[in-house]
Amino acid sequence: MFSLNVPLPPAIGDLAADLQSKRSGFDRVRDRHTLVCKRFGVEDVPDRVGGGDAVSEGAGPLPPKPDALATLREDLRPFLSGTGPFDVAVTGIDAFDAPASGSRPVVYLVVESDGLVRLHHRLCAAYGAIEGIEGDDFVPHVTLARGGNPEPGTVADLVSAEIEPIRWRVHAMEVYDPEFREVAASIEL
Repeated sequence: MFSLNVPLPPAIGDLAADLQSKRSGFDRVRDRHTLVCKRFGVEDVPDRVGGGDAVSEGAGPLPPKPDALATLREDLRPFLSGTGPFDVAVTGIDAFDAPASGSRPVVYLVVESDGLVRLHHRLCAAYGAIEGIEGDDFVPHVTLARGGNPEPGTVADLVSAEIEPIRWRVHAMEVYDPEFREVAASIEL
């Protein structure tokens, strides 16, 4: 699985570090932060670029991951070239009490960006949406921590914490490979 992510400014890491002491008791505290615009499985790539031949059960093997990455990168370049730079802001902290998948609670930085949401919906129209987390269910966010048994009041304390908004303008998107935890490609808008 790959994801198309918004590059984050250093101020996001600084804010997460400032909140570190308030995130005790969670199973997983994120040390690397991402703002996902759209997820892509290797199986999604041939549907989009293979001349309309959908890969379905019994239709043949999936492409090797490096080939899928190269194809996805090349398919996204012209798609993203029609997207201009857009503004993004982190404006607060919130929580998913019942996330679509995985452990709960999920504490995250609230992201506001009409441009990001529009791009997400265009990508879902072209590649399909993952049910429960994309399309109309898409909530732009940066996860700080999830799961576990935080002390009573920990989630409420985090959600009520006042933060200075962090604003930036996005001029490129990054194809992220979570297997290697690295950016596999950067594509200018």
